Amino acid sequence: MKRRSAMAAAAVALLPVGLRAQAQQPIVLKFSHVVAADTPKGKGALRFKELAEKNTGGKVRVEVYPNSQLYKDGEELQMLQLGSVQMLAPSVSKFGPLGAREFELFDLPYLFDNYDELHKVTQGPIGQSLLKKLESKGILGLAFWDNGFKEMSSNKPLRTPADFRGQKLRIQSSKVLDSQMRALGATPQVMAFSEVYQALQTGVVDGTENPPSNLYTQKMHEVQKYLTLSDHGVIEYAVVVNKKFWDGLPPDIRAGLDSAMKEATKYADDIARQENEDALAKVRASGKTQIITLTADEKKAWKKALLKVHRDHEAQIGKDVIREIYKETGFDPDKL
Repeated sequence: MKRRSAMAAAAVALLPVGLRAQAQQPIVLKFSHVVAADTPKGKGALRFKELAEKNTGGKVRVEVYPNSQLYKDGEELQMLQLGSVQMLAPSVSKFGPLGAREFELFDLPYLFDNYDELHKVTQGPIGQSLLKKLESKGILGLAFWDNGFKEMSSNKPLRTPADFRGQKLRIQSSKVLDSQMRALGATPQVMAFSEVYQALQTGVVDGTENPPSNLYTQKMHEVQKYLTLSDHGVIEYAVVVNKKFWDGLPPDIRAGLDSAMKEATKYADDIARQENEDALAKVRASGKTQIITLTADEKKAWKKALLKVHRDHEAQIGKDVIREIYKETGFDPDKL
């Protein structure tokens, strides 16, 4: 008994000062995100909370803040680096402005045709090497979470690249997404996710791109007349933590959280597919948005128009990593 007490005391002594003072109290982990609680990411965060608290025997208390309750998507990464929040799951395009330009490869249009191709990258060596690039920024990458394949919405039907001319379309802050819209002939408008519904409602922008789950839960379908099932890109999240906070945790706590993250990741990926299918069905049933399905030839025209975005951003993203992904997925740009 004495030996056990001594070992516990020694473990406490090894903790950083801030955590040592709280050693007998639950460690609070604030998990902030910018989408609704009933989206795949929102549900994944709640699943992680449940598993993390269970796996650590209550030694960790996870506080989940959805819908930009704490920070908007343009400021949350800075707050993570400052330690104001411990965990985020931002879109990977957010890492480009931090200097990790390789993450912008996920913004390249038509880089992946399906989830199997996507997971060859996110769950393989390429994905792990990408996450390691964040460590120099004080950020530790734990996992990639799917949100789903993006569809184009607008107040006019978008079937061909020519249909995009004159359209103002909302994007996240990303040079690749900027190029994507311009390659189609549209004018990109960078805007925080929380502001998109009102911008669509008031006509500040004509349309946007989203997986169906985001479109439906944010009620964007109520202010968009058309939705084109383009599957032209993905929104992928990276679950990240403040590195200093994570490194300061006792090994047993980290192990419990790692296990929770693995299980939550599978849950989040599985539910993303189902939620997007369900959301699309609800959008269709609402009768407020007309669904457009591209023919094979129409989709090929989109791919041809957008291939230049890959070439235009080889220098900043890295030609080698793009070619690695082509090899992984079997994509041959010369056959378009």
